[in-house]
Amino acid sequence: MLMNVESYKNSLNDGRVVYYRGKRVENVAAHPALGVPVSHASGIYRLQQDSKYENMMCFTDKESGKASIFYKIPQNTEDLVARHKLIYETTRLGRGQFNIVKAIGSDALFALMYVSRRIDSKYKTDYYNRVMAFYRYVVEKDLSLSLAQTDMKGNRSLRPSEQEDPDMYVHIVKRDKNGIYVSGAKAHTTQSIASNEIIVIPTRNMTEADKDYAVAFAIPANTKGITMIARPLKETETTMNDSLSVIGRENIEVETITIFDNVFIPMERVFLNGEYDFAGLLAMMFPTFHRFTAISYRAAMADFLIGTGKLLASYNGVDDKSNIRRNLAVLISYKETLKATAIASSYSCTYDKQASLAIPDIIFTNVGKLFANENYTDVVKNIVDIAGGLVATMPSYEDFENSNEKTYLMKYLAGRKKEETMERVRLFQTLREFISSLGSLYLAGMIHAEGSIEASTMELCRSYDYSSSIDLAKFASGINDKLEK
Repeated sequence: MLMNVESYKNSLNDGRVVYYRGKRVENVAAHPALGVPVSHASGIYRLQQDSKYENMMCFTDKESGKASIFYKIPQNTEDLVARHKLIYETTRLGRGQFNIVKAIGSDALFALMYVSRRIDSKYKTDYYNRVMAFYRYVVEKDLSLSLAQTDMKGNRSLRPSEQEDPDMYVHIVKRDKNGIYVSGAKAHTTQSIASNEIIVIPTRNMTEADKDYAVAFAIPANTKGITMIARPLKETETTMNDSLSVIGRENIEVETITIFDNVFIPMERVFLNGEYDFAGLLAMMFPTFHRFTAISYRAAMADFLIGTGKLLASYNGVDDKSNIRRNLAVLISYKETLKATAIASSYSCTYDKQASLAIPDIIFTNVGKLFANENYTDVVKNIVDIAGGLVATMPSYEDFENSNEKTYLMKYLAGRKKEETMERVRLFQTLREFISSLGSLYLAGMIHAEGSIEASTMELCRSYDYSSSIDLAKFASGINDKLEK
């Protein structure tokens, strides 16, 4: 059964332990700052209740009836292309800002389906059935999910089991017949405060010595022993009373350090319990699905920048200038390259019979993700070059509310046409918000979120099939007399 917005927000008022700026937050949905990412997340629930978007947001599940399409298990190219369009369009409907609250959890579920089948095959465990039981529960209740993968890591030159403080990686501290107990902490847990359930998976490969760190599970966000410490939402706090800013007041997500202090996980919710030789596979399969999500939402974010750049160039009367065209070409190339790699990844997908799901092509996905990471700063440079200095020095909204100042501002901030002045001002304000109050967040996110530049580089070099390239090199140089592949 699909939840509505009110039911979703009420479901978060469950006694979860959340701190913001040193104070315990009793109800995240009602909090002046944290309520913003909750409201942003609720946009997914709002869209799925809107008949206009029903076909995009919902599918008919054989067991549950109408369900969120984020949880539709991809079976083929068509399903993956539809998922790309879903993430692209919901990002556009979020004013160019990604809405992660079901996307990341479903990415993790698909990875767990794939890996659990292989663990069961080797160790005769029952993980796949547990994963699918949890999946059915999420679909039937229409729950929001967050994913906790990145450990705190401590001394990064040491493996998990070698850390001076064992809690630098989430690990099993006790096992009994009913379940396991875990301690440790995860960083960058996006929208955990706005999620019903938290899925936890390993961040890296493990050795036998690290087996207690090879753990995966799902647990309600209000479980005893879980504490979430939210980052300060400076981009929201600085725009809370700014009538000319929109994104920071309505479309922001929040990350937490998520602490597990001797948390009990019932056995039916445990998906990896010391099988260290599968920790790396799970740590790799989740990013495969999530980087596909990343290039889809980043394409939509680029669409926002293209439109902003084109409008500002037009309002400034310079949209026909060669330097502006070059700037716009960079933005267009960025967006369309990401879309192309997402679609190529869909068409080159592989179907896994064991887990009954389609997997995006790992090479095209990582090519797109690496391109997105390495070229984001160039995108920012070009949009700023289009906008000009006013993107940094635009007066405040209070100045436009003072009638004495407004007369001057409306006169001197006019561009090509006087009747476009306020539209031009709003575009400058929005872009300034994007590159200033949101700037540091996006700069770090576009380089590190969904895996760093190094992570995509490693995956490309590890997964690429070099055989035909090597064969061609041997043939071209005369080492071989004929081309084998």
